[in-house]
Amino acid sequence: MGVKQRSKSLKNSGNALHHSFYQLKVLSQKDAQEHLFESFEQQMQKLNIQDLRPSHLEILQINIGKLCNQSCAHCHVDAGPDRKEENMSFDTLKKCLFLIKTYDFKTVDITGGAPEMNPHFRWFVQECYLAGVKIMVRCNLTIIKAHQKYHDLPHFFAANQVHVISSLPHFSQARTDAQRGDGVFEDSIAALQMLNEVGYGRENSNLILDLVYNPTGAFLPGDQSSLENEFKRQLQRKFGIEFNHLFAITNLPISRFLDYLLSTGKYLDYMHQLVDAFNPATLIGLMCRNTLSISWDGYLYDCDFNQMLDLKFIGKAKHIDDFDLEEIMNRNIITHNHCYGCTAGAGSSCGGEII
Repeated sequence: MGVKQRSKSLKNSGNALHHSFYQLKVLSQKDAQEHLFESFEQQMQKLNIQDLRPSHLEILQINIGKLCNQSCAHCHVDAGPDRKEENMSFDTLKKCLFLIKTYDFKTVDITGGAPEMNPHFRWFVQECYLAGVKIMVRCNLTIIKAHQKYHDLPHFFAANQVHVISSLPHFSQARTDAQRGDGVFEDSIAALQMLNEVGYGRENSNLILDLVYNPTGAFLPGDQSSLENEFKRQLQRKFGIEFNHLFAITNLPISRFLDYLLSTGKYLDYMHQLVDAFNPATLIGLMCRNTLSISWDGYLYDCDFNQMLDLKFIGKAKHIDDFDLEEIMNRNIITHNHCYGCTAGAGSSCGGEII
């Protein structure tokens, strides 16, 4: 079954929240007569933390385009089939490859959109494999079933030892399709079975298949370990599917999820949930401290979420063309109220819980 798209992107539907300025205005409570929740900056001040700084650079996370075969209701990238113009160029990908080889990044984390839709995706993955770097690809699963030209992706991933990380909001069709679109669950299950067939997620296999869970509504994820056990039990029982780990990720109040919160009147309630669950112990393991994020047009960011809010580096090293390791390692990480999403409860990162 083909995936039925839920909506256009915020950008192409004329929604003001497409502009990061408006998202930051909401997050800053600038239209509120009084601030209804404590700012993230105030939390830092109470802890006597002046600035967050990088600890080391280990992961290069590259968003190689916003083009996607899906238009998911909670997508923080605002990706979709109508974002065709925002794909990383071959020249910029070559510059990313230069950084990987020159600065000893251990891992390259390739994301989108559906990164597989970038015309240079396979070339880049193969070059990273030859460079000996660990490769992670954020695969939405349905891309494997979207068109015949993608049907061999499981074999391509296996040949290049790609660590596949795939979103699956739930092990039920109703909850998955509600967030991702009609037909997504069916195609996702078929894609997972195809990955299993080439060895992904199997016991004693070196082909790693991890799943990502994020809540379908305005609430925080449950315990990651318990969720993983239940997903494994249900997917094995119903479909014979195996996988390695499940990452529980908190929905950050930006882009389409922010639009959902505002349109349903749940924004303040959700922000209070995040603020009340703030956990200082998460600060040491935040992904912005060991990860560098690069946008499709080559700009540098502290993380994927800052990228979507267009919170570029402060200083000269704003773009891949101006890469300066010393300046990047000595920078102050830009924080804002969306950072509550990564610091609530057990914390949240692209690798799931932090603590």
